[in-house]
Amino acid sequence: MQFNRRNFIAGALGTGVLSVAPSKAIAEETTHQQSSSADWLLDASGYKAQITHQDGGKEVVLSNGLLRRVFRLAPNAATVAFDNLMTGESVLRSVRPEATLTLDDYALSVGGLHGQPVENYFLPEWLDQMTAAPRDFQFLRLEEGRTRARFPWKRVAEWSTEELPWPPPGVSLTFHYGAGPQSPIKNVLVRVRYELYDGIPLLAKQIEVENDGSSPIVLNSFQAEILAIVESGVEKLSPESDNELLDKVLPIHVETDYDFGGNMGAAQDNPAVRWKGDPSYGDRYYEHQTPCLLECAPPVGPEIEIASGKTWGSFTVFELLHDSSDAERRGLAMRKMMTVLAPWIQENPIYMHARYAEPDKVKLVIDQCADVGFEMVILSFGSGFNIENTSADYLKEMKELADYAKQKGIAIGGYSLLASRGGRREDLVIDVKTDRPGGGKFGPSPCLGSHWAEDYFKTLRSFFPYTGMNVFENDGSYPGDFCASTEHPGHKGYLDSQWRQWEIMSEFYRWCRGQGIYLTVPDWYFLNGQSKTGMGYTENDWSLPREYQPLIERQDIYDGTWEKTPSMGWMHVPLMQYHGGGSAATVEPLHQNLAHYETRLADLLGAGVQAAWRGDRLYDTDETKQAVRKWVSFYKENRAILDSDIIHLRRPDGKDWDGILHANPRLKTRGLAMIYNPLHDEITREIKLPLYYTGLTKTAQIQIQDGPAKTYHLERDYSALVPVRIDGKSRTWITVS
Repeated sequence: MQFNRRNFIAGALGTGVLSVAPSKAIAEETTHQQSSSADWLLDASGYKAQITHQDGGKEVVLSNGLLRRVFRLAPNAATVAFDNLMTGESVLRSVRPEATLTLDDYALSVGGLHGQPVENYFLPEWLDQMTAAPRDFQFLRLEEGRTRARFPWKRVAEWSTEELPWPPPGVSLTFHYGAGPQSPIKNVLVRVRYELYDGIPLLAKQIEVENDGSSPIVLNSFQAEILAIVESGVEKLSPESDNELLDKVLPIHVETDYDFGGNMGAAQDNPAVRWKGDPSYGDRYYEHQTPCLLECAPPVGPEIEIASGKTWGSFTVFELLHDSSDAERRGLAMRKMMTVLAPWIQENPIYMHARYAEPDKVKLVIDQCADVGFEMVILSFGSGFNIENTSADYLKEMKELADYAKQKGIAIGGYSLLASRGGRREDLVIDVKTDRPGGGKFGPSPCLGSHWAEDYFKTLRSFFPYTGMNVFENDGSYPGDFCASTEHPGHKGYLDSQWRQWEIMSEFYRWCRGQGIYLTVPDWYFLNGQSKTGMGYTENDWSLPREYQPLIERQDIYDGTWEKTPSMGWMHVPLMQYHGGGSAATVEPLHQNLAHYETRLADLLGAGVQAAWRGDRLYDTDETKQAVRKWVSFYKENRAILDSDIIHLRRPDGKDWDGILHANPRLKTRGLAMIYNPLHDEITREIKLPLYYTGLTKTAQIQIQDGPAKTYHLERDYSALVPVRIDGKSRTWITVS
């Protein structure tokens, strides 16, 4: 393998790239790429997705120079190679079906080949001896095309600085299958659609089932993906291992848009992704518990009836290959995946949570937001805002507020609680064990298939177009509750309840995205249109005395941005008393606690992380107003780099400096570091800035605050050692170009 900068840094970070001797096929594929020496995280322009045919038309290949997936077409279609071209390693060790379906209680495979002599690894020379099973769905034809948008997106350009494409550019490959000669199910067509994207080792997969018969059929269950991957080589892992742990060590990150659970994390809110032991071969443990078999399926069901002439579509599976064991690089890859698949996450408006919804008080908040440069107002929980109030007078009042906000250049919307709100017995989730209300993750919750939910979503869909409001904070979105009711109109019973409720929630969020409605949701619906979730914090922390809050806040940001971009996570600043703590915990009166207030503004906006500033005003004196303006202006002047990915320098511990570095090789300002001094006394430190992900290779122009820029020659690891002086209980920033 050719020595290049990407391999050098990846090897230094622990990927093992330099020691790999790639197969001839993988090496040739990499050589064919236009810019194979570039690190895709710095310059992805040379890695274009393409479809090629080989072996006399027997095989079709999806490749973009970063990954390569090969499909054999006869005697049936099957994935026969899945290669990481960045490391030269194979991901696949065994051929499995492309999908499985249980239709009318018959378990059937889609594609796949049989007769592999061992399951530990796979060799191409075995293919000619492998066979198709007559019961399986049989490959009919291929369809080649381009990627397509999963749903409409109405972007708001002023809230972001980078115009990302939608849909993400790339190619699609669709396999069409028909029932096998010995299949008990006839007149059913299956499509397996892949998308491979430009510039990232990421592909997507979805299946569709079309009922071409005269009678309805029931899809009892399905698996949209089955991958037998190589073992991780890490001991003491099992399928029962924490999903977050598995995600840190496996060579592939897998996510679906069937994500929910209220944990606000990709690994935790991922119920359709299951890693299992594989009993079909002898792994290192007699119990066959090494997690090396991926199955993507809903936990239960979906138990969906497909009418004659209708087509059903699964969730979408997304597979990202890693090229390193380094936590920062793996996190950067996941963050890049999210910006590609959900580019609306880059919209990062500065917003306030208005504590009171009375029109006069809201107008005061709108005026102050416009005056200091804030861009959004959310009528907070407990404010009196009621999106379910359908009276003509109330809707008129909300429309007038929206019109007033629009005149001031402010987006506006409000809060609604969904899960854990209780309700009438006939509308609540029913526990399958007791046949009584209960079993919800967050306590008594309405079923989204109930009559109440039908009215709720109908009200929401009419509220936003009528009033012109364009922000929605949906607290407690659907978290995956099952419902055993047989009386709710939105589902038939327990087995289809999760699937149907997820459809209702996801379709609404997708509708919001097409309407340009900004969505803050404490869950993981990003791939279905969500804009922002919690960065990760404990609400009771904001009842602690003020002096402790800034450092804890920076810890939350430091920890939350390993898998989230700054714009994906919100923080929370109660200007007025929140849970408790009294005057010692609150920022109000603002002018009396101005130093603390300014610290919070600097810490959050310097991280590119927006907070829910919750209160009834943003300033109470001219001096306070100028402090807010100062940091809002700082953020807006540096918005592009502050919204860029974070490189983690030193976690806050209160004992010495802490800091983060924003990096973006596509900007003129390649980096901006925020360095904080939690100590009471001034400190002088030499800070090592790791500048690899800025794209700079030899020298960097480095400037501390508004001082003169100096030229630094980078070390062999692309770092620069910068001396800084920071006042006690203060911060400084360093720009890099």
